[in-house]
Amino acid sequence: MTPVGSQRDVYKPPITKPARPKVHPDLRQAEAEEFENDATLRAVLLNGTVLSGNVELCDIENSRLSNARFIGASLRQSVLSDSEFDTVDFANFRAQDVSLLRCTVSTSRLTGSHWQSGQFTDVTFEGGRADMALFRGSKLKRVVFQNVILQQADFQGAELTHVVFDGCNVTGGQFANATMKRVEFNNCTMLDIGGTAGLKGATVRGPGALELALSLARDAGIAIEQ
Repeated sequence: MTPVGSQRDVYKPPITKPARPKVHPDLRQAEAEEFENDATLRAVLLNGTVLSGNVELCDIENSRLSNARFIGASLRQSVLSDSEFDTVDFANFRAQDVSLLRCTVSTSRLTGSHWQSGQFTDVTFEGGRADMALFRGSKLKRVVFQNVILQQADFQGAELTHVVFDGCNVTGGQFANATMKRVEFNNCTMLDIGGTAGLKGATVRGPGALELALSLARDAGIAIEQ
């Protein structure tokens, strides 16, 4: 059966995968004090470094952060590009007008972090957790979330283009006023989703499709009784 409003035999090209970061092959160990206003950290290694403070206009390029921690830190109007973030603690981190370009974020903790009005282009999130993370008003293009815990994550008003959620737990996620173009949810847990109208245009595969149906019925005012 053809879904209502769809067309038969319409070819959809595959979702474009994110480009990989171009990390510099020769990195120097940087100090925490270099994370400051009006700075550019290029081709650096921040290994086990604790970063703090309210920082503006600090760009990180062609670098690697491993086991680093952002403690009570905030960042504004900055660009993080061609970099790898491995086992980084972003919990409760505050980012305003921050862009991530060609980055990977692996087995990291973004619990409660805020990425207000950010731009994520060619970014891969692998493992880790981003529960209660806020991506409100952000633009995500060619982004993959792979096996990420995204419970109660907030994507309200976000623009998602060529984005894949694969094996994620999106329970309690908020999508009111989001816009989606070429977005897929594959084998995700999707209970108690808020703002289901914002999922228009997305493709849902696996058990999450049935779970999402309960939220769709709720938002449509349909009572389901057993």
